[in-house]
Amino acid sequence: MVGIIRNVGYVLYRVWFYVLVTVPILLFFPFLLIFTISEKTYPQFFWLARNLWARPILYGMGCFPKIVREQKMKRGKSYMLVANHTSMLDIMLMLHVSRNPFVFVGKKELVNIPIFGFFYKRVCILVDRENVRSRTGVYRRAQKRLDQGLSICIFPEGGVPKEEVILDKFKDGAFKMAIAHKIPVVPMTFMDNKKRFSFTFYSGGPGQIRAIIHPFFETGILSAEDTSTLREEVRGVILKELT
Repeated sequence: MVGIIRNVGYVLYRVWFYVLVTVPILLFFPFLLIFTISEKTYPQFFWLARNLWARPILYGMGCFPKIVREQKMKRGKSYMLVANHTSMLDIMLMLHVSRNPFVFVGKKELVNIPIFGFFYKRVCILVDRENVRSRTGVYRRAQKRLDQGLSICIFPEGGVPKEEVILDKFKDGAFKMAIAHKIPVVPMTFMDNKKRFSFTFYSGGPGQIRAIIHPFFETGILSAEDTSTLREEVRGVILKELT
């Protein structure tokens, strides 16, 4: 009986999450639509997404962020934001962490999510990891967004690792891009999102979610040959924190 009650609680917790995801989008739909018509108004869209979508979801789920900043981002500067990926809350927490407007690079499959997917495909840089042409096009689109003063965010594991894996191997993309565009890499460790809202259905619950922003990796003097070294150094920082 106790197990049944617990599972009902998990189901209600997940239903409540999707309610919190959907309601602000419907409520502010006209403004979100207007701010996605032109790339020039993306900072206004980002402000809405950060303050009127991501934060209400986090606090509405009872997930209270605690941010430790070992180095602070400068306003108006572009960065490559990377973090471990274990939960849908990672998107909201990343928006909460960064005051600097950024654009997600994400897999195209997410466009199939009702309502959320409509705006996702309008404002994110989509990549089909099975398509070489798609992966190459990411660099061109990222350069355009960087030229507009925005940052880029990539979860370099390329997906959510298996349950028993603490941190999966990193893909090269984020680090190639950071070196090519000479922007600092900002490693972040998300400590609690898996515990609060993992992809395992009967799990989760409210509580503190911690994010640690580690010292940045500068890329100004690096070349393409340094990609693997940079990738492993960044992964090492996040893995050390997780273990």
